[in-house]
Amino acid sequence: MNRIEKVAVNNPARRALQRFYEVPALLKLAGGPLQPGSRAVEIGCGSGYGTQMILDHFNAASVDALDLDPEMVAKAKTRLADRSGRVRVEAGSATDLNAAFSAGDGDYDAAFDFAIIHHIPEWRAAVAEIARVLKPGGVFVFDEVTAHALARPSYRLLFDHPDHDRFTAQEFLAELPRHNLDVTGSFTRVNGDYLLGAARKQNADRG
Repeated sequence: MNRIEKVAVNNPARRALQRFYEVPALLKLAGGPLQPGSRAVEIGCGSGYGTQMILDHFNAASVDALDLDPEMVAKAKTRLADRSGRVRVEAGSATDLNAAFSAGDGDYDAAFDFAIIHHIPEWRAAVAEIARVLKPGGVFVFDEVTAHALARPSYRLLFDHPDHDRFTAQEFLAELPRHNLDVTGSFTRVNGDYLLGAARKQNADRG
C-alpha cells in the first residue's frame, strides 16, 4: 500500500463510511454480532480502526490483528493500547497466520478482511489460510476491491496494486467454496467495484 492509499484509507471520510455503512451491512450479511466469547482474526489491520469495529460492533471477545507494514502495526498498537487485554497486534503475512500467532487449524470463530486480499499477489493462498484457521461454523467477513475497480485509470494512477490475476466479484465468490466456505450473503456496489459479503466454514466431511 503506497502513501497515497494510506492517506485515503486513514481519513475521517473513509472511517465514517466504514462505521455507518459498511459495518452495518456486513453485520447483516454475517447474521449479526458474534457469539459471546468469540475469538477473531483480522488480516491487514492498518491503523487498527477496523479492529475497534470488530470489538465494538461485532462483539468479538478478542482479536488477533496483523499487518505487513511495521508503521501500521505501531499505529494500531497505540490506538488499541486501552484494549491490550483483548487484542494482539503483530507484523505478519495473511498467507501465514501461524508465523504471527501460532494459529492452528480451527482456532478462530471469525475472520475479517477489510479490503486487503486484493493487495496480496497470491490471493488464493490468503483465502485458504483464512479457511484453515476458522473453526467449522466460523464466519469470514469480507469487504473487497475487485478487478473492475483496479482497472480504472484513477486506481492505476494513484494506487499500487498487483496487476496480475486480480479477481472479479464472481471469481472471489467462486473461490470460497473450494475452501469449504459457503457464502451466506453478498452484494456489490459502485458498478461492481466493491464486494461485501460473509461466508461460513463448513465441515470438510459434510457430504
